[in-house]
Amino acid sequence: MIQTLFGSTEKKPGFLDRMKEAVTRTRENLTERIEEVVVFNKEIDRSTLDDLEATLIGADLGMTTTHEVLQKLRDKADRKQIKDVEELKRLLKDEILSILNQADGRSVVKVDNSPEVILVVGVNGTGKTTTIGKLSQVFRSDGKTVLLCAADTFRAAAIEQLEVWGQRTGTEVIKTKAGGDPAAVLFDALQAATARKTDYVIVDTAGRLHTKANLMSELEKMRRTAQRIIPGAPHETLLVMDATTGQNGLQQARLFTQSAGVTGIVLTKLDGTAKGGVVVAITRELGVPVRYVGVGEKADDLLPFNSTEFVDSLFT
Repeated sequence: MIQTLFGSTEKKPGFLDRMKEAVTRTRENLTERIEEVVVFNKEIDRSTLDDLEATLIGADLGMTTTHEVLQKLRDKADRKQIKDVEELKRLLKDEILSILNQADGRSVVKVDNSPEVILVVGVNGTGKTTTIGKLSQVFRSDGKTVLLCAADTFRAAAIEQLEVWGQRTGTEVIKTKAGGDPAAVLFDALQAATARKTDYVIVDTAGRLHTKANLMSELEKMRRTAQRIIPGAPHETLLVMDATTGQNGLQQARLFTQSAGVTGIVLTKLDGTAKGGVVVAITRELGVPVRYVGVGEKADDLLPFNSTEFVDSLFT
C-alpha cells in the first residue's frame, strides 16, 4: 500500500526541505532581487528600501503588509542600523515572522471524548475536496480514525471525487444523493462518528450556490446541526485557498472569514507560484492563521504549517 500510494519507501525529506522546494520560485525572485537592489544602491537607506517595495509586492505580500514592514525598516535605516544585505534579510525575516506569529496565537480548540468536527469551506476550483482527502491522510498517518462527510451535494462530481479520495486513503465516506440536504448528511455522519468514537469528521461543503446568501445560509444550517449533536462543533472551520490566485482570492476569503466563522486557512498549490508571500498577506489582512499548505499532488503532499520554517525557507 505504501509503495502504491506514495512511490518509494525511502525516508522522506523533512518539513523544511519540502517547504524550501515548494517556495523555490518565490525564494529565488525575492533573495536575488534583494541582493541586486543592495548592490546597486551600495548603502542601505530609504532609497534602497523604496526599491525593495516592488519586490515585496511582487512576491504577493500585498500593499498593506509591504508598507507596514518597510516602515519599520526605514526607521532602522535612518539610524544606520542595517549594515549589509544579510542584516537586511534577517530584519525582513523578523518582521514577517512577527506578522505570522500574531495569527498563530489563535489556538485550536481541544476536543475530549467526542469526534473533532472540521468544516471545510471555499469556492469551487481551489482544491477543496482534494484537500479533504489529503487532510484525512495526515490524520490517519498519526494513527487517528477519520470519517468523511460528502455534504457538497450541489456539485455532482464532488461526491464521486471525495469517494475516490476515501478509497485512496482507506477512509469511509458518508454521503447522500446529488442534490440532497447537506445538513441531513452531516447529521448522519456525526451520528455514525459518535457511535464509533471516531477521532475526526471532515466535512466537505458547497463552494457555490445560486447566491451568496444561500451559501452562507446553508453553512449556518450545517453549523447548527453539528452543535445539536456535538456541543461546540464544528471545532475548526478551514478555508481552502489557491495560492496561485494570490491577492485576487483575498476578497472571496474575506467573505468566508466574516460569514462562516473561519478559524484557519489551507493554502493549496504553493509549489505552483512565485508569489508565496501571499501566506503573509492572508495572515495579516484576514487575521487567521495558515494551518496547512499543499505542496504537490500526492496524498501526503499536505504539510502542517510552521511559521518559522516557512520564513527560513524564503531566505535560505
